Amino acid sequence: MGTYRDSGVVLRTQKLGEADRIVTMLTRGRGVVRAVGRGVRKTSSRFGGRLEPFMHVDVQFAEGRSLDVIAQVVTIDPFASHLGADYGAYTAGTAMLETAERLVADTAEPSVPQYHLLVGALRALTEHRQPPGVLLDSFQLRSLAIAGYAPSFDGCARCGLEGPHRHFHAGSGGMLCDGCRVPGSSVPSATTVALLAALLVGDWSAVGLADERSRREAGGIVANYLSWHLERGLRSLAHVDR
Repeated sequence: MGTYRDSGVVLRTQKLGEADRIVTMLTRGRGVVRAVGRGVRKTSSRFGGRLEPFMHVDVQFAEGRSLDVIAQVVTIDPFASHLGADYGAYTAGTAMLETAERLVADTAEPSVPQYHLLVGALRALTEHRQPPGVLLDSFQLRSLAIAGYAPSFDGCARCGLEGPHRHFHAGSGGMLCDGCRVPGSSVPSATTVALLAALLVGDWSAVGLADERSRREAGGIVANYLSWHLERGLRSLAHVDR
């Protein structure tokens, strides 16, 4: 039975039998990996605490017939210990984990940019660099962009006409000019559109100028855009504290 090593972020766990867990991770080299942690639910487990959601770990896997087996775990970043006491950061982080799994799970190739984006976003949450909701919106927009679904906030998403434009439509890919507007388009404020563009590229100086109303409106648009591409919403978004 062969072995391999990889680094990854634990996305979620589920019970298996009386003492085991199936651990789902976003890894650097193999994308989303599901592996068995033998005996990790026992109090005597050597590395059960390192296999909780949010943990950034270095893992040695043993190849199995259906699921690989976790043989060794070393902590890289104990994000779980920092996020557990901060409800806002915890709920935003949970939505990040679900977003990462949903966007990467259906791809056969590893996504190194998605892995680095998630690690960076969790680190920013633990270091309180921005409000949790702001970091979540930026993460989701940038994760969508990496997956090939980057929204357009300047030129018209249909004809390419230079903006600014008034109408936003998730199914069309972003902002639309008056000529390309379709039924069901929303009309976000100009400050919200500017905030969305800044969140997509990580322009934190511009993000810091946005008011609370624009942040709430931007969060709704990001959630709508993500749900459209995933074909259903994230369960974790209902618990995000904005």
